[in-house]
Amino acid sequence: MKLAHLILAHSQPEQLERLLGKLQHNDADIYIHLDKKTDITAFQHLAKIRNVYFIKNRVKVYWGSYNIVKATLNSFYEIISLKKNYDYLNLLSGQDYPLKPQQELHDLLAAHPGQAFMNYLLFDTEWLEAMPRVQSYHFNNFRLPGRYILQEMVNRLFGPRKMPDNMIPVGRSQWFTVSWECIIFICDHWRNTPKLRNFIKLTWGPDEFIFQTILYNSRYRDVMKNNDLRYIDWSGGGVSPKTLSIDDAEALKTSGQYFARKFDINKDKAILDMIDSEML
Repeated sequence: MKLAHLILAHSQPEQLERLLGKLQHNDADIYIHLDKKTDITAFQHLAKIRNVYFIKNRVKVYWGSYNIVKATLNSFYEIISLKKNYDYLNLLSGQDYPLKPQQELHDLLAAHPGQAFMNYLLFDTEWLEAMPRVQSYHFNNFRLPGRYILQEMVNRLFGPRKMPDNMIPVGRSQWFTVSWECIIFICDHWRNTPKLRNFIKLTWGPDEFIFQTILYNSRYRDVMKNNDLRYIDWSGGGVSPKTLSIDDAEALKTSGQYFARKFDINKDKAILDMIDSEML
């Protein structure tokens, strides 16, 4: 069972190096997309680690913008071009960390071929606060002065938007572990549906729903498991999860999940030390 990890990173090379060490496995390769706004100099030494590769087609990433989707898809296409025929792809951020030894993850995926482990909620019944993401026009991907004034004017003029082709929007967390077959389908569907591409470019936070939505509105809905294999604490409310600390140790130990996010080594290194010593 061959696994490709794709990490979207933008800072903290020390923490990223620690993550790379914990992802090592004979049947895994690790790819890093480093935000193009970030100077790669402090990260270049990471390419010397076994089976670690940098994505060449980098994108400037802005929070909540379409460019996060672009960075992810660019990475997918680049990995596909290598023709290594992985069985699964695991999408991580540089602030994620494993909670179980990698062999346990490989065993799980080998026992469940062709599945899509991703968290998804229906916008219109389970994630109502996400509806404005697709119903309104959003210009946050355009780095132009006055874009939000223009955005407000356009929304007043044109009114609510609808997903193209009556697609049912679903989503929640950007991070997932899905079969290679699903990755190929996502990339092919994206390439062949310009109407969807143009629509998504004017949404907010599309990275948290576009991939789930593509699969949910296809024959792959049946392989979607509403479990992203990650412990994420949303209890604080808002659009960002809690930064985990040593106070969350017991919750992590009993979560049963394979990864957790998010961590910040500059704020609490002790929680990563605990995971290393007691869980990995």
